[in-house]
Amino acid sequence: MNARVKNTTIQIDGSQGEGGGQILRTALSLSMLTGIPFELINIRAGRKKPGLMRQHLVCVQASQSISNAKTEGAELHSQKLYFQPQHVQAGTYDFQIGSAGSTILVLQTLLPVLMMQKQTSQISIHGGTHNPMAPTADFISHCFLPAIQRLGIHVDFKCERAGFFPIGAGQINATVYPWQHKMKFSGMNKGKLISSSGYAAALNIPSNIAERELDVLNQKLNLTEQKRLNFQGISQGNTAFVLLNYEQHQQVFTRLGEMKKSAETVAHELAKDVQAYIASDAVADEYLTDQLLLPLALGQGGEFTATIISQHAQTQAQIIQKFLDCEIRFEATGKNFKVSVQV
Repeated sequence: MNARVKNTTIQIDGSQGEGGGQILRTALSLSMLTGIPFELINIRAGRKKPGLMRQHLVCVQASQSISNAKTEGAELHSQKLYFQPQHVQAGTYDFQIGSAGSTILVLQTLLPVLMMQKQTSQISIHGGTHNPMAPTADFISHCFLPAIQRLGIHVDFKCERAGFFPIGAGQINATVYPWQHKMKFSGMNKGKLISSSGYAAALNIPSNIAERELDVLNQKLNLTEQKRLNFQGISQGNTAFVLLNYEQHQQVFTRLGEMKKSAETVAHELAKDVQAYIASDAVADEYLTDQLLLPLALGQGGEFTATIISQHAQTQAQIIQKFLDCEIRFEATGKNFKVSVQV
């Protein structure tokens, strides 16, 4: 990991690119890793409700907790934040979002920092586990963590209780081990499709919702396996996801149930996502693409193919390159894209 010059504060405009919370989370991660302070203005300027929402504030508070940081502007709805880390400490941590805000996004803020420490850390985060605007616990468990394990990163992860909007009350637990053997990432080909598994869960709502989703998914995708999951938790919600197991990659696609949207419609939309990916030659989908950039930049770099380069991914690359001396390139290759990270 080659950091930029340490004796200056990095200035970041939160309205750049897609203007969302990812700018804040990535800045927090990299500030703690490099020791470089930052000042962020126009926080989440691209959103309907700008400024720090509850889950973003917990990201700041959690980062402050593990790095003994000095902060200014760390309050709800603040559109300006100064963050100066002191010393990152591995350990056992427990964070409460206090709403259905995403536990996964808090975890993804802390994970890059904790995996770079010399001791193992254990972390519990309480809040939402299946959020519309964030990766779900299932995506993290079955797609993101297996992908970064190929880099030598090892994390034990469990969704203890599921949490859906608006109640939340879910819990995830993670044990983050020191990253000892850094490996270069090569994800240019996914190989042959070995199996396709469909899963659905209906928490504290009629169970036939999940069964109807699985029926449609099986009709559309001819699944190798289908299974109804029994989540624990006090919130109400529904999720369906498909796990595609290729020779060299695992990919997950998820859809959450919505009010006034039938189980059949949810499953049809999910099946279309899966079919589009199967028809492509690319390895990483839109969401995995921007999530892989930081681990690759912190390690030995690498390259992979992607179905699409979102504005989210482009903004992520810009923030990473503000803190780290690396080069992230996106290149169109026929119907897909090639992503390369050089360190």
